[in-house]
Amino acid sequence: MTSPNYRLDDLKRTVAFALEEDVRDGDITAQLIPEANTAKARVITREVAVVCGVDWVNEVFHQVDPNVLVTWHVADGEKVEPNQVLFELEGKARSLLTGER
Repeated sequence: MTSPNYRLDDLKRTVAFALEEDVRDGDITAQLIPEANTAKARVITREVAVVCGVDWVNEVFHQVDPNVLVTWHVADGEKVEPNQVLFELEGKARSLLTGER
């Protein structure tokens, strides 16, 4: 078993690597949105599932833009039903689109 600090460091590195791979030269689609625009988003599930990856999602949006507000309505390990809201986002529209990638 790894220590929580090692796990957190590993999470930060793997998220940074994934973002580098996906948006290394910038997110061309997000750049079509005016920089000052803000937005809200709601992420739902389309089928019965078990939630996994809350820390990943939080870290992605933290690295993309630490000002994005992520509000969770479920927890890791929780069973969810179709059309259930998992989490909501609020912040700069460009940041939400980039993190969604």
